[in-house]
Amino acid sequence: MHTLTIVAAQPGWHDHGGPGWWVVFPITFGLLWLGLLGFVGSRVVKWRGRGPWGPPAGGPHPRAQRPEDLLAERFARGEVDEEEFHTRMSALRAERE
Repeated sequence: MHTLTIVAAQPGWHDHGGPGWWVVFPITFGLLWLGLLGFVGSRVVKWRGRGPWGPPAGGPHPRAQRPEDLLAERFARGEVDEEEFHTRMSALRAERE
């Protein structure tokens, strides 16, 4: 780089309209790398299925269930008796309001 600077600074280099545009190459190379990193970064964010500003476009996670649904499943499996089911369901509904 030092040699290139010395050669570019010599008077004969600019008198003939010589390649004073050599600065364009590092700038272009830097922009190429920034563009490549930006593209790869956007693909990774899309591949992971979420952006930095919220949940994926499809809404909440497909496995996410409402508490009422989970309680109904527990009741269906027999983990919760009918009285406890109604008590908890009314508590959940009251909490929403």
